[in-house]
Amino acid sequence: MEALLQKIEAYRQEINDYAGTGAEAAEQFRITYLGTKGLIKNLMGEMKHLPADRKKEFGQILNDFKQFTEARYSALKETGSNGQQSSAAAIDLSLPGDTIPVGSRHPISMMRNRIVSIFQRLGFSVAEGPEIEDDWHNFTALNLPEYHPARDMQDTFYISTDPAWLLRTHTSNIQIREMEKGILPLRIICPGRVYRNETISARSHCFFHQVEGLYIDENVSFADLKQTLYFFVKEMYGNDVSVRFRPSYFPFTEPSAEMDISCQLCKGKGCNVCKYTGWLEILGCGMVHPKVLEHCNIDPAKYTGFAFGMGVERPALLKYGINDIRLFSENDVRFLKQFTGVV
Repeated sequence: MEALLQKIEAYRQEINDYAGTGAEAAEQFRITYLGTKGLIKNLMGEMKHLPADRKKEFGQILNDFKQFTEARYSALKETGSNGQQSSAAAIDLSLPGDTIPVGSRHPISMMRNRIVSIFQRLGFSVAEGPEIEDDWHNFTALNLPEYHPARDMQDTFYISTDPAWLLRTHTSNIQIREMEKGILPLRIICPGRVYRNETISARSHCFFHQVEGLYIDENVSFADLKQTLYFFVKEMYGNDVSVRFRPSYFPFTEPSAEMDISCQLCKGKGCNVCKYTGWLEILGCGMVHPKVLEHCNIDPAKYTGFAFGMGVERPALLKYGINDIRLFSENDVRFLKQFTGVV
């Protein structure tokens, strides 16, 4: 037992001289002396080797040593807490904070906002609708009945649990929903994301963004449509851009046209984006088909209107000099940070 008493006395001196400070030192002290595998736990295990008549005496000495150790640990904890408070109090709160990196709007968002702004100046208001749509609003009401061959051009993604629902192929579904309300005259633009089952390349993607426009009123003509789109193109690309209309076919408009502008990347010389023609189609347009008006309970003998639709990515390619549409959805920070400060 005398050997154990000598150990306790040596440990007491060691604890009394412990020089560590701070919260980490206090925690290390607790583990070393008071932990489940610490020194005091080991000393308690030595009691089984003592004679029965000496165990009570040693137990009292060991308990006194444990209380001494716990008191030393409490003092170390308090010192560590005070040290932390002093360190916090030394912080100068009047100093400027850490610099936060400045991001930017995505180029698609910037182009969408710019397109919307131009048409709002012509009196168009913004309308929005669902991306998951039923067959009526996405196809049938737009004079695209079931098995119509024009549906093949808008092959899309259907909901497997209910094929009557699909991811919209254009934002024309919003036009139908707005016409069904019966509030005329109607002058709206419909921005949003759309989906088509297309091969991904430098010019196309399986999802993209559109802005469609619709104007319904009495005595609306194709001349109104052309002047509206001329204004848009000049505001977007400047007075030097060339414009041409080509006859086309859309089931929901009659007559129909596609509008091309001179390629702003190659200045009409030819590149992979314009397929080396010098021209780039940016939108389709036409006069609203009478059957579409009838489907929405609008009298085609009294009202006429025009509609147009454009992708957002393609004008953005031309506006910002980008040659691959896939860059918009790759989330490459090196690409996106080039637009910091661009409006």
